[in-house]
Amino acid sequence: MYKELVVVKVGTNVMTNKDNRIVRPVLNNLVQQIAELYERDIMTILVSSGSVIAGKEVLGKAKIKDKTQRRQVYSAIGQPRMMRHYYNIFNDYGMKCAQVLPTKRDFNPGVHRDNMINCLEGLLSEGVIPIANEDDAVSVSMSMFSDNDELATLLAQLMKADKLILMTDIDGLYDGHPEKADSKVIDKVEPKEDLDKYIEEGNKQEGEGRGGMGSKLNYAQKAAAADIPSYIVNGKRDNVILDVVEGKNVGTEVSK
Repeated sequence: MYKELVVVKVGTNVMTNKDNRIVRPVLNNLVQQIAELYERDIMTILVSSGSVIAGKEVLGKAKIKDKTQRRQVYSAIGQPRMMRHYYNIFNDYGMKCAQVLPTKRDFNPGVHRDNMINCLEGLLSEGVIPIANEDDAVSVSMSMFSDNDELATLLAQLMKADKLILMTDIDGLYDGHPEKADSKVIDKVEPKEDLDKYIEEGNKQEGEGRGGMGSKLNYAQKAAAADIPSYIVNGKRDNVILDVVEGKNVGTEVSK
């Protein structure tokens, strides 16, 4: 068995360039780090966005007017494409991965939840990396996760992970606007700390992901309150996952 379990969430903004296209070297860098952890007997559950953008790349501009239906269609087309990317890259590192598409009801106590724990434990025991994403194609709005930050947090709690790493495209939580020269990254925050004064939500285009910094902090604090140290880090930085696992000072740590 493995000695540690890490949940890593990678958002759409980490894996795409300014033209909203998926950048394969970023995925490669991610898998390389997961493979390195595997060699150290540390298993990873990867929560990966990207299916909507990947579907958009294939279909182009859809004629569908209804926003939810359009998202479902993009996601249904894009999800197998994302998995093909991951399958091929993991294969290059001699590893196996599997697709897990939970909906919110899978986390309610009962048979669905037990089933999911069973499935994940089975995969991890075989050295297979579960790649989770919300099943956008079938999720209805009442039972949608607010974003993949929530899904990652629920999975970390469900599987009693040792760490939760939420990757974004900036270096962590700043004490001012991230683009201002005098703004600094806040190294550490507590689970109960009021962080509203630091949050500014940006404007996002369709497919660019639903979770902003406020959402990341909210879920990181929830995980930290459940004794899972959480980290908000820049996913485009080389070896950032390994740095977190090795206890180096990167990004913003949320813990007791």
